[in-house]
Amino acid sequence: MTDHPLNTKGLQCPLPVLRARKAIKAIAIGDTLTVEATDPGARKDFPAFCEATGNRLLSIAEEDGVLRFVIERVI
Repeated sequence: MTDHPLNTKGLQCPLPVLRARKAIKAIAIGDTLTVEATDPGARKDFPAFCEATGNRLLSIAEEDGVLRFVIERVI
């Protein structure tokens, strides 16, 4: 399993999710995508994104105003 970082800090909705959608299609099944975002709306957007796409949200963390989402590509 390989982790792929995606920096979306400073971007506003819907750009973090749109970039994540593109990035997750480019990684192998079983790999993870770690998205860093500063948009407060991302806290709701990424769980909805994972539910809609069938990928697995492994964790959500926040540190110093930066949200970090770890998503596993399962399909």
